[in-house]
Amino acid sequence: MNNVVFQVNIKGHRVKEEFEYSTKSWANWCKKNDYSHFVLEEPIQNLEYMNANWHKFYVLSMLENEGIDYESVCIVDADTIVHPDCPDFFEIVGDKFGVVQSDGCYEWVNRSIEKYREHLFPSIELKTWEYFNSGFMVLNKKHSEFCEDVYRFYHKKRDELVYAQKTFMVGTDQTPINYLTRQFNLELKWLPNAYNLHDPYRKSLLHIDSSNWWPDTLDNLFNSGWVYHFNAIPQNPMGRDAGYWMKRTYEELYK
Repeated sequence: MNNVVFQVNIKGHRVKEEFEYSTKSWANWCKKNDYSHFVLEEPIQNLEYMNANWHKFYVLSMLENEGIDYESVCIVDADTIVHPDCPDFFEIVGDKFGVVQSDGCYEWVNRSIEKYREHLFPSIELKTWEYFNSGFMVLNKKHSEFCEDVYRFYHKKRDELVYAQKTFMVGTDQTPINYLTRQFNLELKWLPNAYNLHDPYRKSLLHIDSSNWWPDTLDNLFNSGWVYHFNAIPQNPMGRDAGYWMKRTYEELYK
């Protein structure tokens, strides 16, 4: 049975040149493991109505409509690079909903949890240590109904979601998806943060200032995880943004 790695990289919508390094790395990993790699490049909904991030959960219906046989799907962001030796996380997750805890900026996480609870999920309790990053999620056929529930919720609450995003600067899909998995009682499988090593600068894994005490190598990054998620990199004196690190990481791993 086939497994699929799925990414959203819609043309003309905040597409960055460096995203090609992400898709190439995942294509290589899938080829090595005899899995399929699928990239959504055209929007399903008008992007003025639905942000590209919210397109993630169309994946199961898309695969079924295309007649593509699959068992499980990993939804992964386009600002990630996977190590070619990354273990098969599909085998680890099994038939559960696989996630990785969000261990980046806790101020942002707590603010997002609080504001979305106040405005949309008043009856659901969500703790910081039970909150996952939506840049890496593994699901399977039994989650088809959940995917439909996500979009029923979006169409019903779209205006409140947009209001929260713009007013409180609390992100798009990530926190609502955290709440919805609880609302619909999904059984979660928590993976080590090695499978979504996000917010790498706060972990002192990137050399972006000449005053940094750690060496200008990728050794610490490679020793700390398997999937490198280059989000939340601040402006810095060396001008090393996500694009710089994605390109450098890809070239060290694959060339």
